[in-house]
Amino acid sequence: MIIRSTIDQIFETARVEEVIGEFVQLKKSGSNFKGLSPFSEEKTPSFMVSPVKQIWKDFSSGKGGNVVSFLMEHEHYTYPEALRWLAKKYNIEIEETQLDDEQKKVLDERESMYVVSEYARDYFHDILFNNEQGKAIGLSYFKERGYREETIKKFQLGYALNEWEAFSKNALSKGYELKYLEKTGLTIVKTDRQFDRFKGRVLFPIHSMSGRVLGFGGRILNMTEKAAKYLNSPTSEIYDKSKVLYGIYYAKQSIAKENNCYLVEGYTDVITLHQAGIENVVASSGTALTSDQIRLIKRLTPNITVLFDGDAAGIRASMRGIDLILEQGMNVKVLTFPDGDDPDSYAKKVSSEELAIYLSDNPKDFIKFKISVLLKEAQSDPVKKADLVRDIIHSVSVIPDRIQREIYVKECANLMDVSEEVLFSNLAQQIAKSLQDKGGVRYQEIRQMEVVKKQHQELPKINQLEKYEREIIKILLLYGNQKAEFIDWVEGKDSRGNLKLNKEIYENIVAQEIYLNLQEDEVAFTNPSFQNIYNVIIHQLNQEQTIDIQHLSQHEESSIAEVTSHILMDDEKYQLSDWESRNIIVKPKEAHITKLVNDVVLNLRRILIAEKINEITEKFKENKPIREDLEEVMNYTQLRKLLFDRLHRVV
Repeated sequence: MIIRSTIDQIFETARVEEVIGEFVQLKKSGSNFKGLSPFSEEKTPSFMVSPVKQIWKDFSSGKGGNVVSFLMEHEHYTYPEALRWLAKKYNIEIEETQLDDEQKKVLDERESMYVVSEYARDYFHDILFNNEQGKAIGLSYFKERGYREETIKKFQLGYALNEWEAFSKNALSKGYELKYLEKTGLTIVKTDRQFDRFKGRVLFPIHSMSGRVLGFGGRILNMTEKAAKYLNSPTSEIYDKSKVLYGIYYAKQSIAKENNCYLVEGYTDVITLHQAGIENVVASSGTALTSDQIRLIKRLTPNITVLFDGDAAGIRASMRGIDLILEQGMNVKVLTFPDGDDPDSYAKKVSSEELAIYLSDNPKDFIKFKISVLLKEAQSDPVKKADLVRDIIHSVSVIPDRIQREIYVKECANLMDVSEEVLFSNLAQQIAKSLQDKGGVRYQEIRQMEVVKKQHQELPKINQLEKYEREIIKILLLYGNQKAEFIDWVEGKDSRGNLKLNKEIYENIVAQEIYLNLQEDEVAFTNPSFQNIYNVIIHQLNQEQTIDIQHLSQHEESSIAEVTSHILMDDEKYQLSDWESRNIIVKPKEAHITKLVNDVVLNLRRILIAEKINEITEKFKENKPIREDLEEVMNYTQLRKLLFDRLHRVV
């Protein structure tokens, strides 16, 4: 684990505008920068970066945070991966907590395997471009497939010399250990000899979501040899083909932006589509689709479009994996290509524009597609049709969303000319069987296979308490360290003996003023995130006498950092409209700090008093009120009236 002092150094050194500037074109806007959202399509800027506060906010998607959270959102890094990326960019040496010998060994071994794999990628790529055999065989093959040089370089494609030990000898001469060459599967060790696994093959490096090289896929070019056409790295501590998708590193941003992922079978499908401008595409690399692979896509989008090869056998085989996608609660569409084409061959036949239009216009709902394919096979055979019905209903049964299942059953009944009652009955049986197989969990929906019409729903009420809690946190973050004049209202009596308040003016720090008021009323925030931020602020006040905003926006607890960043950037939103250019002058809120603080504290008290009155009067429904209860309600009501007077409200 990276130690706290290193994390602090990374945050202190990294500049949010520099890092985001590598991914988003930013323009100066006052003290901030603005640009087009990297998370959605838009024509006017809604993305803002604050160098002063070292935070960002995308107003179109609602995302925001600090420099680390941007890398996690945009590059889909984990927290440690984002920190390591920043450390590398700013040349910061990473220190980690003391690990025991076993943990160190595992960590060192994994890192050594990554280093060896990355060296191999560079070596094979260099051979492809700078070695005569590599250029004549490997580079020629890729160019014959229609790949441009920039595409070959983008995917870091390579070639392994058709020699038994060329790579292994080179790696050993550079100081890489044989045990790591063997563990990654790059070298096969036989007693006193070693051999290159990928001898004579063109190579496709396989990357993790964050871009690290996990393994390789190799295609043989000399088809006269008795060897598999494709060969993958063996399973190792860093590579498991059932848990990775080819192209995910290159596709992740486009998948998130387009909110859809095209799923294909092979490496060449991915590369050809990328070259044609379709970047939200990944491949299962010829293996049966797994739940782990689906979850990788689900991190980026809930929508998958499966691109089938044209042959019927391939379609039938691929359909088996789609139930797994449905089971994950994802939305699945399918698309086939005309004339027996696959994604690779079709993309080469048409222009990029025609390909984009075809992919946009031709996806079909999976269930409907499956029915149409299987009905052709069943034709007029009743037994085959019965099997088809069970097969379709099985696919429907794995969908977690009940309403979706209901709709599919109704559509299936129409398409297959089978009564809804029969299909619902079969659906219930399949769900019951599935749950029985998983341990007999009780399933309430089996007897209730109908869509329940929603009753008239009232609009959700605004949580007034949370609204003012947020406003308090906002004032503390923006103005907490400033001094201001405040008014103290001292209770007194008028000539008739009624309660009245006398005004006294004094100076105080904003944060101290809010703290004293909340302490006096013994207020605790109902929103846990606001309470956590408030606790950190009060701790800072007690220790340092000032609020450190940057510490909050870069806090190790992600909820504190995220909420802080959102509140701070919401205050900058008006800059996106460029009001100054229209001669609209925005008055600084600092001029009204006293009123802001007084209003939010009084409003919070008003809500709390109203809740107290309700709490007491609720008891009257059960027990007859006693004199003390009535007096308490009268006192609270009178106090509430005074608060309304001070807020210039009418009760």
